Amino acid sequence: MDKDLKAIQQARRLAERCREAQREFAKASSATVNAVCEAASQAAFKGARRLAQMAHEETGYGNPEHKVLKNEFAARNVWESIRGVPTVGIIERDEANKVIVMAEPMGVVAALTPSTNPTSTAIFKSLIALKGGNGIIFSPHPSAAKCTAETVDIIARAAEAAGAPAGLVSCLDGSSYAGTQELLRHYAVNVILATGGGPMVRAAHSTGKPAYGVGPGNVPAWVDRSADIAKAARDLVNSKSFDCSLICATEQAVIADEPIAAELRSRMEDQGAYWVPEAYRKKLAAVLFHPDGSINPRSVGQTAAALANVVSMEIPASTRVLVVPLGGIGKDYPFSREKLTSVLGFATARDAQAGLELCVQILRFGGDGHSAVIHSLNVAQTEHMAAQLPAFRVIVNSMSSLGSIGYTCRFPPSLTLGTGGMGGAIVGDNITVTHLINRKCVAWEVASPPASVQLPEATVTGREPGIDEIVAQVLARLGRTSVAA
Repeated sequence: MDKDLKAIQQARRLAERCREAQREFAKASSATVNAVCEAASQAAFKGARRLAQMAHEETGYGNPEHKVLKNEFAARNVWESIRGVPTVGIIERDEANKVIVMAEPMGVVAALTPSTNPTSTAIFKSLIALKGGNGIIFSPHPSAAKCTAETVDIIARAAEAAGAPAGLVSCLDGSSYAGTQELLRHYAVNVILATGGGPMVRAAHSTGKPAYGVGPGNVPAWVDRSADIAKAARDLVNSKSFDCSLICATEQAVIADEPIAAELRSRMEDQGAYWVPEAYRKKLAAVLFHPDGSINPRSVGQTAAALANVVSMEIPASTRVLVVPLGGIGKDYPFSREKLTSVLGFATARDAQAGLELCVQILRFGGDGHSAVIHSLNVAQTEHMAAQLPAFRVIVNSMSSLGSIGYTCRFPPSLTLGTGGMGGAIVGDNITVTHLINRKCVAWEVASPPASVQLPEATVTGREPGIDEIVAQVLARLGRTSVAA
C-alpha cells in the first residue's frame, strides 16, 4: 500500500477507536480517572532512563542524563501538580449565587510532539489529557518516532491495566505527513495540542479546530548591577547547557548591565562559558543557520565541543557554552535569533532602561509572548521591567530552562508553554489539565424577571393565563372577535 494512504488509514482508525474509548472513559469516576493517571505516571517514571537514552540515540540531541530529569519531571511533578484538581462531575459550587460548575472532557486530543523533547512531552500530554477524561492520539516528529511510540505504549499499557478502555491512548507511526494532516482534520478529533516548530504549529491552527500551540522562545536575560552576579553566572551557564538548550524557554541572549558586565563574563567563564574569537563567528553562524535565517537541524541540541569541532576551533575541555557578542538585533545579526543549541548571545547596556529596550527588541524579533529572564535584587525595578516585557513568563533569579516549566519556579508544571495572542497562540499560560476540560455551568433563578416582559394577567393574578385567555388577548389587540374573522 502507498505510504501516505496507509498513514491516512491508520489516522482514521485510531481516531475512531479513540472516540469510542473516550466516550466510555468520560463515564468513569474520579477515583478511576486518578487510578489510571497514577498508573501511567508510575510507569513513565520507571521507564524515564530507558526512554531518555532512546531519545538521545534516535535524535542525536542533547544530554541523556538531562533527558532523564525531564522525563521524571513530566511523570512526577506534572502528575503531583494536577492530582488534586477536580475534573469529574461537579467541580465548583457557589451557594450564594445558586451556580454549580461541572467538568466536561474536551474529547479526543490530537497531540503533536517535537524532536527536541519527544518522550517528556508525550508523558506530560498523556497525563493532562487523561486527568481531564480525554483520549489522546500522538503524531510524533519523524526523527523521534520510535522513542515517542515507545513512551506512548508504556503509558497506554499502564492505563489500560488500571481500567482505561483500549484505544484511549495511541500513536501514529510518524511515517507520513499525510497521516498527521488526516488526524488533525478528522471529525473525531476535538482539540489539538501542538508542541514543535513553526510549520507544525501553523498546520495545527489551520485546521479550523481548537488548538493550543506555542511559538519560538527567543529568551533574553537581563543581569542588573544589583544582582547576585555569581548566582546569575551559574544559572545562565547551567540553564543554557541543560540538555544542550533544547527547552524552548532557555536563555538565548544575555544583556548585562555595563558596570557588572566584566565581572559577569569572568564568572561565566569560571562556569564553563567560552567567548568565541571573532575569526570563528561567521563560521559558527553558518553552522547554526541556513542562509534564510532558519535553524540548521544538524546544529540543534549539540554540545559546545561538537560545535567547536565543526568549525575547527580549539576550546578548553571544560567548555559547556559558547558565547558570541550579538553585534546587533535583527536578521543581519544571526546570534540574536533563537539558538536551540549550546550557543549564547551577549551584549551590554548602560542601564536598566537601555537593557529593557534591548530585551524587548529581542522578543519582538523572534520570541513574542514567550519568556524573559531578570537577574536583579531590586524588586521595584524588576516589577517595572516585567510589566514592559512582551512575555508571559518572566523568570526572576533562576534558570529559565527549569524555571519556566515549573521546576524551580512555581509556574504550573508543563512542557507546552503558550505565547498568547502576541505570539500567535490562544493562551499565554503553561498548558495543563484545566485547558483540556470545558466548564458546564448550571444556574438557578435568583431574580424575578421584570414586569415588562410578563403578561399583565400574570402580574396581577399571580398565575399564568390559560391558552383561551391568551388567544382572546391576541384577538382583542387585532380588533377581531374570532380566529375565523
